[in-house]
Amino acid sequence: MDKNIFNDYKLSSEILEAITDLGYENPTKVQQSVIPYAMEKKDLIVRSQTGSGKTAAFSIPICEMIDWLENKPQALILTPTRELAVQVREDITNIGRYKRIKAIAVYGRHSFAAQKLELKQKNHVVVGTPGRVLDHIERGTLDLKQIRYLVVDEADEMLTMGFIEQVEAIIKELPADRVTMLFSATLPEEVKNLANQFMKMPINIEMEAAGITVDKIQHFQYKVTEEEKLSLLIDVIIIENPDSCIIFCGTKERVDSLYDKLTELKYPCNKIHGGMEQEDRLKTMNNFRRGAFRYLIATDVAARGIDIENISLIINYDVPLKKEGYVHRTGRTGRAGLEGKAVTFVTDREERYMMGITEYIDSQIPLISNPSKEEVTKSKQAFAAKSMEKTILKKSKGEQLNKHIMTLYFNGGKKKKLRATNFVGVISNIPGVTAEDIGIITISDTLTYVDILNDKGPLVLKAMKSTLICGKQLKVSEANKK
Repeated sequence: MDKNIFNDYKLSSEILEAITDLGYENPTKVQQSVIPYAMEKKDLIVRSQTGSGKTAAFSIPICEMIDWLENKPQALILTPTRELAVQVREDITNIGRYKRIKAIAVYGRHSFAAQKLELKQKNHVVVGTPGRVLDHIERGTLDLKQIRYLVVDEADEMLTMGFIEQVEAIIKELPADRVTMLFSATLPEEVKNLANQFMKMPINIEMEAAGITVDKIQHFQYKVTEEEKLSLLIDVIIIENPDSCIIFCGTKERVDSLYDKLTELKYPCNKIHGGMEQEDRLKTMNNFRRGAFRYLIATDVAARGIDIENISLIINYDVPLKKEGYVHRTGRTGRAGLEGKAVTFVTDREERYMMGITEYIDSQIPLISNPSKEEVTKSKQAFAAKSMEKTILKKSKGEQLNKHIMTLYFNGGKKKKLRATNFVGVISNIPGVTAEDIGIITISDTLTYVDILNDKGPLVLKAMKSTLICGKQLKVSEANKK
């Protein structure tokens, strides 16, 4: 089924244009294997390492197969964490931008009422964590009647985090006539049982052997005492001098403590763990993705499927207690064909966990000597020079798309009996504008947002200041950029 370029697939011009603008050049191996079967509406069990491009592997065919005219959700994507739900929603929105695909993310610690209102809108794709999705189903705020595509992403993490029963409960509520795709870095028995119970003659796609990626990631371990960990960390950071680094700790208390110590030492760092407010977690991840700081100190919440490019170094300050955690942590580096390095600090107490990890991944992790004073001294000049460099924030994946898009705000919505078709009809009659220049339309009770594509925003904005919609003159302006 392998095909080497996206043009080989039966994709619409809108999808091809979007993935080109997003910088997708050639499909990855998992995309080559998944997209053709997904387009044929086959159930799939996909075992592929993190960083292999699996989000686009299911997002591209789903965006292609969505019926834009249908107002009810047609695809449901389950993710283990809120951060991943937000990321997948963004990826689907970007891939489906020119096709006007609308996606929503629902997750805990975020206003249920706000999500309920958004679910009343036209939505093609719902992405969410199992608990909050099930909550919406039980309260009748998520309509499942038109769901035709289900994706269970990071299925092994669903198991690790205790979500499998919720996932099963959700699947039982879905229409039987659907396509189901399950993605996982590993395939424990419980995940296989889930697939056997709810999937129809699934096609198995295995991209790599279970365990760690060794061709793009170097793995090493250091022996250390608990008291020496901080000084070893500083030495390793100086020698490795990474552009971007995640330091994994076992508990949120350890994260807080290490963050305080590195902040005192003036390291450009931030932290993330499950005890933080959701808004702060999302802001931290977004700033890290953009390169606002170099070191992220994190619990395993940052190991679950988060796609951040160019992380050159992963440091396991504490050995993960669960062997699967090592695969997910180290998978944050060496992504999208880039090289990376993963080092683990191992105390005598943690040695048994490390032995379990090496047995699980069926690969020995070389033990290397702790850095000498001479090595550290020799590296300090280069480290200091990089520390003095001016921070240049990276552009997001969607900026190439968004630079051609202007979002307009209208002060009228459902209460004025306005519908998307009203806006499309009026705007597409403006000289020089067609329906293809109109993107996602979001209508609430009292206001409407309309994406105008292809640099036609200023033209439409000017025209709509003196154009009626359903006999009403609405105030219109450019929406505030987020």
